[in-house]
Amino acid sequence: MALMVSLPTWMHGQSQPSLKLEDVFEIEYATHPTFTPDGQQIIYQRNFMDIMEDQRRSNLWMVDIAGKQHRPLTDGPFNDHGAQISPDGNRLLFISNRNGRPQLFIKWMDTGHISQLGRLTQSPANAVWSPDGSQIAFTMRVPEVYHPSIILPGRPAGATWAATPRVIDRTLFRRDGTGMLPKGFVHLFVMPAEGGTPRQVSSGNFNFGAPTWSPDGTKLLFSGNLGNDPDHDPIESEAYELDLASGEVKALTDQNGPNEQPRYSPDGKSVAYIGFEDQKLGYQNKYLFLIGSEGTPENITQDLDRSINSYRWAKDGKGWYISYDHEGRTRIDFVSRQGKRKVIIEDLGGTSIGRPYSGGSFTLGPDNQIAYTQSQPDHPADIGFCASADADPVRLTYLNADLLNYRETGLVEEFWYNSKHDQQKIQGWIVTPPGFDPSKKYPLLLEIHGGPFTNYGNRFSLEAQLYAAAGYVVLYTNPRGSTSYGEEFANLIHHNYPSEDFDDLMSGVDVLIARGYVDEDRLFVTGGSGGGVLTAWIIGKTDRFKAAVIAKPVINWFSFALTSDMYPYFAGYWFPGFPWEHPEHYMKRSPISLVGQVSTPTMLITGTHDLRTPMSESYQYYQALQLLNVESVLVQVPGAGHGIAHRPSQLMAKVAFVMSWFSQHGGVETP
Repeated sequence: MALMVSLPTWMHGQSQPSLKLEDVFEIEYATHPTFTPDGQQIIYQRNFMDIMEDQRRSNLWMVDIAGKQHRPLTDGPFNDHGAQISPDGNRLLFISNRNGRPQLFIKWMDTGHISQLGRLTQSPANAVWSPDGSQIAFTMRVPEVYHPSIILPGRPAGATWAATPRVIDRTLFRRDGTGMLPKGFVHLFVMPAEGGTPRQVSSGNFNFGAPTWSPDGTKLLFSGNLGNDPDHDPIESEAYELDLASGEVKALTDQNGPNEQPRYSPDGKSVAYIGFEDQKLGYQNKYLFLIGSEGTPENITQDLDRSINSYRWAKDGKGWYISYDHEGRTRIDFVSRQGKRKVIIEDLGGTSIGRPYSGGSFTLGPDNQIAYTQSQPDHPADIGFCASADADPVRLTYLNADLLNYRETGLVEEFWYNSKHDQQKIQGWIVTPPGFDPSKKYPLLLEIHGGPFTNYGNRFSLEAQLYAAAGYVVLYTNPRGSTSYGEEFANLIHHNYPSEDFDDLMSGVDVLIARGYVDEDRLFVTGGSGGGVLTAWIIGKTDRFKAAVIAKPVINWFSFALTSDMYPYFAGYWFPGFPWEHPEHYMKRSPISLVGQVSTPTMLITGTHDLRTPMSESYQYYQALQLLNVESVLVQVPGAGHGIAHRPSQLMAKVAFVMSWFSQHGGVETP
């Protein structure tokens, strides 16, 4: 008898299957590449999804610059990160939770043996080798001893009483994704590379930033706010130099604003950093500065109307490699000491996974080779390589070939259009369903980014692809206020958000309707965070959408400014003053002011542990809609913070709830 095998339909000449929700657990992506000292190998963090524990995990892998000899350096269901190869190339330093909680580990490259380095009482971060490989500097929180202000008398031995009340006396006392901040401060430590006792080299009630070593190994550079009241000055920082022998700390900058990522030049005679002179604007470009022997900062990128994300010194010290966002793409340029720029790479990114935000990282080899996280709309971050500023970049890894080569994904088209408000040029992207036929009519899903000072772009988006796979034409755009178009465009929403974003977004919808393949009676809208603000704003102004899903929104700017974890920043930069000083200003920009005009069936989705846009914001809107008898539901995601889709199943649930709600109101039918 012949063995009968049932093949998938696409193997019989038909199209391949589309992405499915459960494919979320198959996605992998690369982050944080670093070169070996000889420049021939690239070590990177390979991120994957653990379906049994429903967590994102990461191991360390290595690939050579020819894209061959691709192999793991660590394995297991752990979070291995922060890889730093020793100057001699013999030892790999990294941080891992493989022994239960984050600790420092060393992998010996010749034997493969992995050993824990010391027994740290708190979680280390920002670990880096000294130039001679004999020491390791890192940051770690030093807990503050708590002395209760009261001690209740009369507690019998063995009695079980309520927990001691928590006393809060700091301005910044909680953080989204962390929860209540433990008492104490982050300090700098140095320890021998062969292990031993870490030595705290900083002091005071301050938080110290990531260290970098001076070329001679005698000093550490770091960024921090060592002022009298850092919590009330949320973006202020200076570049400091710490002498390891004397413990003396010297400020290298005196600028009103952030001074971040300070790094010595290869000869140790200059220091570069990124920052800006604070003008109290909602959005401000970060520039690359140089401090030479005269001590006066020089703005190297003042002629570039874009914000510098990160940079690296050229190995000869004659310039820098910088990354920045430009019109929905992230570039890497070379910049000379005279400020002349050359674009080298335009596809850095791919680490956001869920939605097409910017991100990613890059590093330099000994001869200024570039390793970076490379992405296009059809795949998340892989490792890219560029041999020189004059060479073409190449892709070295294909981490999702085992999945995406066997799925038909939606095509992504970039387009520009004019806002009907003032003819402002707006950039957008369209994701069409697999097997798209422009002669047919499709439901449209408008997906709006958060921030608002951020950008979507020409990058992979698992959520957009899942919506397209279900049969929606997906539209995402960068309305005014988005980054990557310069300070003026971003600050069109300064003290004005949601501004005219409604017109920018609706103009994009109308452009697609005019193309003929969108069913204008089946329009749907969703967005998260700032996109949640705009979704609520939109349905307060129009009933064109059949249904809306508002994720983790701000509904009332007055209450948000007093309940969000970062309230000193929001109140100080997004508004002309405190809420009680400008109540009318806060209210006229709040979606709650338009709730009486809403008739659109609305779902809200927010994490129960969201401290950035707290659940109280969603409660206000949901209860207002209930009072108005508007069809509405509130979905609470247990344990989730503002990164509502951080765990794989949470990303699946978010997309499933959106599609289910839209299906109930005329969208694509879902199981």
